[in-house]
Amino acid sequence: MEQRAHFITLATPDLEAVRRFYVEGLGWEPRLDVAGEIVFFQVAPGLLLGFFDAVKFDRDLGGAGDAPVAPSGLTLAHNVGGPQEVRDLVAAMATAGGTVLKPPQEGAFGGVFHAHVADPNGVVWEIAHNPHWRVDEDGTVRLG
Repeated sequence: MEQRAHFITLATPDLEAVRRFYVEGLGWEPRLDVAGEIVFFQVAPGLLLGFFDAVKFDRDLGGAGDAPVAPSGLTLAHNVGGPQEVRDLVAAMATAGGTVLKPPQEGAFGGVFHAHVADPNGVVWEIAHNPHWRVDEDGTVRLG
């Protein structure tokens, strides 16, 4: 198997809250939006982030559609160019209906300035600036 992923799909108990937060609140444009089922956003070259109705997600995994499915123990990270950009994006996410879990601040690890914001369904985003990391134009992430 090649070392790559093309889709990250998260179960969501409230697909309409996803649309309000990402589309109306943050201005994201869906790549595919199927009412009552799933919405995909292009988040990087060759990578889509999908939010799948939790009941249908469970059925797709072979369940009866009645198991509670929610993200746990994961964060999605969005890196920005500086501390003020962290503050600005966190404010925009809060205005869009996100919950600030950790306000913008110096991190305990690696010289990062960051914050954590949960979307309306509990998906946690880390908004961060690390002066030692960068993402090149071709999408390569440089650490260190």
